[in-house]
Amino acid sequence: MAVALDFKAVLGRFCTGVTAITALDGDEPIGFACQSFSALSLDPPAVALFPARTSTTWPRIRVAERFCVNVLAADQQNVCKQLGRSGADKFAGLEWSLSPNGSPLLAGTIAWIDCTLAGELDGGDHTIVIGNVTELGEGHDADPLLFYRSGFERLLSTADPARP
Repeated sequence: MAVALDFKAVLGRFCTGVTAITALDGDEPIGFACQSFSALSLDPPAVALFPARTSTTWPRIRVAERFCVNVLAADQQNVCKQLGRSGADKFAGLEWSLSPNGSPLLAGTIAWIDCTLAGELDGGDHTIVIGNVTELGEGHDADPLLFYRSGFERLLSTADPARP
């Protein structure tokens, strides 16, 4: 038990960006907030994400076999919280359009990555999902939404003297 508590505390000191994984189930937009995301391969272009085995949304996205990774901006904490909830209409009030692969592309993101499902692996209490990148693009020029020690943080850049 102590190792599990130490593991969570220690890994909580690793800052991550926050994404929203989205797809369509028929005509219904579905998605979830995901901080466990990573680039995987340049050749071929691939990414990895790690939904919890308890996720009720990932199985629905799996069936679609394609999804969009929306990289959230610092001012999109509300989007993250809304997509992180269970049960309610997660897309109520959210602006989105269709990405090139037909998945929801959320307004205001700083980047997006369209993927097709390449495979899944056992990851303990999570699933390791591999997505082949089919399209991608940059969005708004804004700071990323960051997650650190169980809370949201902002990027502080010392490289640009005009930034506070």
